[in-house]
Amino acid sequence: MSRAPLHGPRPKHVQLREAIAELAAGLGPEAAIPSERELMATYSLSRATVRKAIESLIADGMLHRVHGKGTFVARPRLESRLHLASFSQDMRRRGLTPSTRLLGVRLAAPPSEVTQWLGPGRAWRLDRLRLADGQPIALEESWYPADLAPGLDRHDLGDSIYALLADEYGVVIDAAEQTLWGECAEGQVAQLLACPDRAPLLVFRRLSTSLGRPVEHVVSRYRGDRYQLHMSLSRDDTPPPAPPHEGNTP
Repeated sequence: MSRAPLHGPRPKHVQLREAIAELAAGLGPEAAIPSERELMATYSLSRATVRKAIESLIADGMLHRVHGKGTFVARPRLESRLHLASFSQDMRRRGLTPSTRLLGVRLAAPPSEVTQWLGPGRAWRLDRLRLADGQPIALEESWYPADLAPGLDRHDLGDSIYALLADEYGVVIDAAEQTLWGECAEGQVAQLLACPDRAPLLVFRRLSTSLGRPVEHVVSRYRGDRYQLHMSLSRDDTPPPAPPHEGNTP
């Protein structure tokens, strides 16, 4: 790395941030950037200044640090617009190859927050790890009424569940309410998503219906460093429509 002294009145950490960002753009995703010690020697800066520049790029999602290995160029975040589609459909629209690791499927008595939406009775629980181009993106826990999809566990659950429900059971999901919040990855969730403990997650809860009947309760945890959401907003004083079943939507 050639020496490039920093000059001018702007803070040195800001100038270094720009230099590292330019370098990262030329390296490409998952390439290692020079170590803190190398950057200190190249730019004649203190460790605190170098670390401040790197930390700001990590916070912005341009870099990520792997403990004991170094700092690397982050993969660009996948951007999604809010729309009613399965994960597989969403990824294919972006030109990415979706894949799924089925972690478990079983008939079970759902927890109360699920029965509040789907109603009483046993339901299918699907736990799936969703990947795009082989990279872990999301962890899903989905519930579907047992009488809606008998023998669901005999089907290939590695592709779009929406397509499967429509093709095999004649159930077309046509509306949904979705809620978004933030969490930190911990324990097994962090391990499955291949991200550090305390890494930020975007969590979506989707309550879906078919012809007015509640048919899906799914909570999806997306890696915050690989996924972002785009929303178009407008000023509209029209009240939103009532949910399909009054009092069921949290």
